[in-house]
Amino acid sequence: MRLNTDLVFVLTTDDSLLLFFFFQQPLRLDIKKKFAQRSERVKSVDLHPTEPWILASLYSGTVCIWNYQTQTITKSFEVTELPVRSAKFIPRKQWVVAAADDMYIRVYNYNTMDKVKVFEAHSDYIRCVAVHPTLPYVLSSSDDMLIKLWDWENGWACTQIFEGHSHYVMQVVFNPKDTNTFASASLDRSIKIWNLGSPDPNFTLDAHQKGVNCVDYFTGGDKPYLITGSDDQTAKVWDYQTKSCVQTLEGHTHNVSAVCFHPELPIILTGSEDGTVRIWHATTYRLENTLNYALERVWAIGYIKSSRRVVIGYDEGTIMVKLGREIPVASMDSSGKIIWAKHNEIQTANIKSIGASFEVTDGERLPLAVKDLGTCDLYPQVSVTIQHRENLTLLC
Repeated sequence: MRLNTDLVFVLTTDDSLLLFFFFQQPLRLDIKKKFAQRSERVKSVDLHPTEPWILASLYSGTVCIWNYQTQTITKSFEVTELPVRSAKFIPRKQWVVAAADDMYIRVYNYNTMDKVKVFEAHSDYIRCVAVHPTLPYVLSSSDDMLIKLWDWENGWACTQIFEGHSHYVMQVVFNPKDTNTFASASLDRSIKIWNLGSPDPNFTLDAHQKGVNCVDYFTGGDKPYLITGSDDQTAKVWDYQTKSCVQTLEGHTHNVSAVCFHPELPIILTGSEDGTVRIWHATTYRLENTLNYALERVWAIGYIKSSRRVVIGYDEGTIMVKLGREIPVASMDSSGKIIWAKHNEIQTANIKSIGASFEVTDGERLPLAVKDLGTCDLYPQVSVTIQHRENLTLLC
């Protein structure tokens, strides 16, 4: 029998056989604009993991914290008269770290507005700061072609300098799957992969025909991928284990200035000085959508894990959108067994496992033991249905 599908998975678990039939079709992602604020040129954006806050650093020298629920400004820091090209939350310390063209890094307590630390970090414009996810470290990269590691528990001492690029270092980002390593993007057209504690790069990718502006790591699944964006108007997906280019994403008509793998959805976002953000399927690499909010050039894209919110920084302001759908695709049978898709993860539970004597009120969350059955490469969405019977589950 011929199946009119593009992909079939078979996953065996300890108690069931799962067959996945997916029709290759466009992602029908809901895209809802949740926040819009005009301002001077936005050079970087970040999202707070627990508060409804957007952090935006401006070319004018100001850093703002916006509340996207109330649509109002919460905090504003007059940092310097020169552009602030990068600012990040450090939530575990209740700090904001900001880096500017005056070559200084400044740290603020975002509750009290007090300055925690101010120090000269580089001998030229600072392009990027990156916060280590667990250790007390901040990386900075600069037009002086250096990357520096700062330890805030050691008085913000510079504990390591990484040399090797031959042009401006535009961005640095930690590998979420191996936080001892990080990647750097440079206008010398290369990407370098580094280890903390080692002065030399592990390897270099001659990535693009022109300067590389941005880089991001793939966070979901086991794929050892990163993505780069360049002045050659393309973005490229790389396998950093084989050091090979997996895919080239073409279509932007100007420099690609921001890239990211979405941490929850199977999509890639690329932002460009052509004023658009393009949404690509992270598996098929097909262009799914193009966002254009007429705010001129795109400079930054921000996201956080476990959220479908994405914030975009432009020449003329900031936009936040919410992607995807709230209600998962699910199936329940007469025995009380439920199977559902949470993004790309397939999970199951049985409501009868809590016992008939358990009393619940209407609307109360049931204390179910959820079991992971596996993951699928393609994204179950509105047009996908789940059907199952004993030892057999179909997604089609």
